[in-house]
Amino acid sequence: MTNMQKGLAEFIGTFWLVFGGCGSAVLAAGFPELGIGFLGVALAFGLTVVTMAYAIGHISGCHLNPAVTVGLWAGGRFDARDIPLYVVAQVAGAIVAAFLLFYIASGNPAYDLATNGLAANGVGAGSPGGYDLIAGVTIEILLTAFFLWVIMGSTDGRAPAGFAPIAIGLALTLIHLISIPVTNTSVNPARSTGPALVVGGLALQQLWLFWLAPLVGGLVGGWLYRTVGADRVAKPDIKGD
Repeated sequence: MTNMQKGLAEFIGTFWLVFGGCGSAVLAAGFPELGIGFLGVALAFGLTVVTMAYAIGHISGCHLNPAVTVGLWAGGRFDARDIPLYVVAQVAGAIVAAFLLFYIASGNPAYDLATNGLAANGVGAGSPGGYDLIAGVTIEILLTAFFLWVIMGSTDGRAPAGFAPIAIGLALTLIHLISIPVTNTSVNPARSTGPALVVGGLALQQLWLFWLAPLVGGLVGGWLYRTVGADRVAKPDIKGD
């Protein structure tokens, strides 16, 4: 695959993740009586990964997340030279998705950005449950590390073939079920960047946290699987080509 193909695949995939996941939170979660709630939002994020993993996994590896890209590099599955391409494409896809979602949400006269938000991440006053900075940092590092562990393990050459997208999607669903009340769940700097740029204010001020913590978690998870779980003989099946 060419760099153009990989970059476009990551752009489209990350667009789908942000539009589908954040869109479910903005458009459907709070709908009177029939709203999907936390469980529905968690499932939406998981489904975006499952569907795109089958759609573009063979093109770009379906990272959709700078923390995944960096974590796979730490795990020996990805070439460092391709990291900038992937990260730029992921962030661009997330930003376009966030602005388009805001445009659609604004079609409802009752929608107000300051009141309804755009599923931005935050701690303290920006946390759905009022959790502080330390709690937010801890859970983002921990859950991103486990996310990478699941990704690395399910795509290992020794794992059952064809089931990795399901395992990864369910892992992201579980991650959201755990952490939506704490940070609104990031584990993905691109996913955090799009809504933060639209919302501004506190979400933009705290954006550094949702780059730092997931990247640290991704590095830890990738390195840990490479150190503990990897078979040096096995050939990994996630690549950048």
